[in-house]
Amino acid sequence: MALLFVALGAGRRREEPKGPIQLDDALRGILEGHAKQLSRLEAAVRSLHATDQEQQRLIEGAVRHVGLVRYDAFEDVGGRLSFSCALLDDAGNGVVLTSINGRQDTRVYAKPVLAGRSSYHLSVEEDEAIRQALGQQAVRAT
Repeated sequence: MALLFVALGAGRRREEPKGPIQLDDALRGILEGHAKQLSRLEAAVRSLHATDQEQQRLIEGAVRHVGLVRYDAFEDVGGRLSFSCALLDDAGNGVVLTSINGRQDTRVYAKPVLAGRSSYHLSVEEDEAIRQALGQQAVRAT
């Protein structure tokens, strides 16, 4: 049995290479191909990361928060046809649109919103629409 181990080399220690490892041309070509492919993949990942950052910047500036309040603007007009709608981006910038529906006509107003506030006087309904869009607790309008 001992002869079998010695004959098969099981009893020998592996020797570490004493100099640079010699690679044949086929293996060298495979490794160089993998290195080039790895470089291309790293460049692609960097490009995708830059694209992802640009997309994130664009998304933050897009309308993503909407609040809508419907109501009766006048006692003699029913159906809750009047409304205020806030359209805001992630920073709370955008516009609040208000449509006042009467018996004879409809009027539409647009007021700018910066950081969740407007330099224009806001009605209760417009203020509530902005709070809804920003995800804040809103007070129910009549």
